[in-house]
Amino acid sequence: MENKIKEEIKPVTMTAREAAKYIGISYWLLLDMVKREEIPFIKCGNRKLFRKLALDHWMDQQENSVKSEKEIKVNKYGVLRKIDCD
Repeated sequence: MENKIKEEIKPVTMTAREAAKYIGISYWLLLDMVKREEIPFIKCGNRKLFRKLALDHWMDQQENSVKSEKEIKVNKYGVLRKIDCD
C-alpha cells in the first residue's frame, strides 16, 4: 500500500535548478531574477520553489511583451510620405 501512495504523489513544484533547466537559463541567472522579483516563485524558508504552470504563464507574458515592444518600435515614427516640392 505504501508503494501506491508514493506513486500517486507527484510534485507540483520545481527546485531552482529544475526551473532554470526547464526555461533554459542558468541557475545563477534564475537566482538573480528571483532577487529582482522578475520571475514568479514560492518562498519556502530559504528555498525558492517554482510551479510549472506559473513559469509557463510568465513565459507567455514575456513573449507577448516582446511582440508589443516590436509593434511600438515599428509605429514609433509613423509612415514615410513623399512631399511634393513644386
